Amino acid sequence: MPCSGGIFDYDNAVLRREELNSLTADADLWNNPEKAQSLMSEKNTLESKLDNFENYSRSLDEYREMVEFAEAENDEAMLAELLINLEKLQQQTKHAELESLLSGEADANDAYLEVHAGSGGTEAMDWAQMLLRMYMRWAETHQYKTELIEETPGDVAGLKSATIKISGKNAYGWLKSESGVHRLVRISPFDSAARRHTSFASIGVYPVIDDNIQIDINPADCRIDTYRASGAGGQHINKTDSAVRITHIPTGIVVSSQTQRSQFQNRDNCWKMLRARLYEIEMQKKADAAQVARDNQGDNGWGYQIRSYVLQPYRLIKDLRTEAETADCKAVLDGDIDLFLFAALAQKVSQTESGR
Repeated sequence: MPCSGGIFDYDNAVLRREELNSLTADADLWNNPEKAQSLMSEKNTLESKLDNFENYSRSLDEYREMVEFAEAENDEAMLAELLINLEKLQQQTKHAELESLLSGEADANDAYLEVHAGSGGTEAMDWAQMLLRMYMRWAETHQYKTELIEETPGDVAGLKSATIKISGKNAYGWLKSESGVHRLVRISPFDSAARRHTSFASIGVYPVIDDNIQIDINPADCRIDTYRASGAGGQHINKTDSAVRITHIPTGIVVSSQTQRSQFQNRDNCWKMLRARLYEIEMQKKADAAQVARDNQGDNGWGYQIRSYVLQPYRLIKDLRTEAETADCKAVLDGDIDLFLFAALAQKVSQTESGR
């Protein structure tokens, strides 16, 4: 196995790459398309990890040589620049190390991210829009593609709800820990008395399910409604009942899509999102069963709250699960949430290893 105890095993990874090269070169492989796709996916992923590892190792060797040269020449400016570059390399390798641990069945998949305004009225709707912007900025920074699937504007400002699709390698693996309730404390811009308000919004993250993951849905369990799309639209989008809403009666899950021009496209989006939600429910059942054994702390009164964003009377954003925190609130709300994503993944790995 390329990974052993959470550490990348380079020697075994090279051997496995050679084995995969041999297997995928077999002319009869594609007689079994499912096996062929699985092997090709593993091969591409492994090659990417090896390329990263070799590039980082080569860069480290080059920096070592340059440091020796700078020390011999007593070049303080060059040493300072090399220190900055080494710190960047350290951050990149840390990111790659954590990313190599994204080994869940759907971790590599694209993701749907839903945001819903909670209690707090207009404040909460504005907070929901702030969170949506935060995740879209994060996606942009990491060169992920985003697509708006559904958006319901707030009565005065902000959003009641919205769904986006985030496409890119490991999008779901990185973002899945963001599901839960996010709490904001600030001086309300909608309160003429400038009082402090507390608002809530919930985030749900679900994997885009590919054909390798089987999720069966009985059409008889679903109610399909069509309606006219709301909000800004093009020449066609707001003139016909092209928007689609599917309700899965056994679970109460409701998904909707309104941004595509045709009802067929919106219906297809809804089925995909419903499959993603049902898959996540099954995965959560398994995770909950494992969590029961170690979940003996915390205040149930907070429900599913995972993170607190305090902008007044002081500035601090703190994750209530990992204890990761920062006072740089502006950077976080501008999309710099890697601190929390890294901490969540590292905690999960630690819990998994301690439970072995």
